[in-house]
Amino acid sequence: QVQLVESGGGLVQAGGSLRLSCTASGRIFSINAMAWYRQAPGKQRELVARTTSGSSTNYADSVKGRFTISRDNAKNTVYLQMNSLKPEDTGVYYCNAVISYYDDGKTYSWWGQGTQVTVSS
Repeated sequence: QVQLVESGGGLVQAGGSLRLSCTASGRIFSINAMAWYRQAPGKQRELVARTTSGSSTNYADSVKGRFTISRDNAKNTVYLQMNSLKPEDTGVYYCNAVISYYDDGKTYSWWGQGTQVTVSS
């Protein structure tokens, strides 16, 4: 079993900042990639930012230049620094990790429980 525990969500005014954290624990041999997704009310879940074990990153166009994803491999933790927040950034933010239990090349996708981010205008 693997657990992803997220923290750092909350209510912030437009233009403000928040930092999300997500720590993975449990049966983990390696973590191939970690990412943040979000889901706004009435909309599909969308990728916000992703980082691989090789430290490459990619971002949704809507957050480029405002959000930064980073990773602490020693702590199995991924962060999302969100600056210049906009009301349209409101939603539930989910952490995702692609994990190997053993050194066998097989990977499994795990999700956190989600953390609410609300940006007021």
